[in-house]
Amino acid sequence: MTETDPRLAGLDGFRVEVDADRQRADVVLDRPPFNVVTMPQRDQLRAAFEALDEHDGVRVIVLRGEGEHFSSGGYIKGFLESSPETVSRLAWNIAAPARCSKPVIAANRGYCFGVGFEISLACDFRIASETTEYALPEQRLGQIPGSGGSARLQKIVGITRTKDIVMRSRRIPARQAYDWGIATEIVADAELEAATQALVEELVGFAPLAQRTAKKLLNDTEDALLTTAIELEGHCYSRLRMSDDFREGVEAFHEKRKPAFRGR
Repeated sequence: MTETDPRLAGLDGFRVEVDADRQRADVVLDRPPFNVVTMPQRDQLRAAFEALDEHDGVRVIVLRGEGEHFSSGGYIKGFLESSPETVSRLAWNIAAPARCSKPVIAANRGYCFGVGFEISLACDFRIASETTEYALPEQRLGQIPGSGGSARLQKIVGITRTKDIVMRSRRIPARQAYDWGIATEIVADAELEAATQALVEELVGFAPLAQRTAKKLLNDTEDALLTTAIELEGHCYSRLRMSDDFREGVEAFHEKRKPAFRGR
């Protein structure tokens, strides 16, 4: 896959940037000031993540917004204008970061509402600036979250806090989100990009195969019994035991040098 991939052409309300030197790709919501997400944009976001997942030069994907707000949510009239078939794909499209085999970081600032919050929850890491406010405001429209927001949130913070957020359309500031485990890290607004790049560099330093395996294992066992999760972990460990990267990691450790992982 290259930057000429047709899936990355004619994008609606966002752009994709690939930095091969840093092995980083950015999916940038680009409809300021609030980066409202349209219905067609959701399909394109899914396709963009799928394309970047196949890009050999990309190790980590960053999802961020242009300007002072990540996203105030979806284009409201679009829900009434869309067919039932389109609406039924909402959660599948927004789950694209979770399905992506590579680590995905959401860099949040300002408003992170509705689908903006939901797609952030589908990412592996959420770095929040101190200006961030998270919310699922659909109750104010006579609706509920429809792109996996309430389900993912309940897994993170439990049913009591999820009811408090969803049923009251409450805004959760960055500090509270961090305390509740929604945000991975909280930083000053001016430090958001530096903190994001620091995490990118950290993740790039690990073995690609081990990273992909860890992400898939954790996602697949989120709802599993403890005994099942332990069994699957053992199988994954056994497969990685045979990888070139694991051998390189062990040898580098004993030789007191930085490992040169090759992803196999």
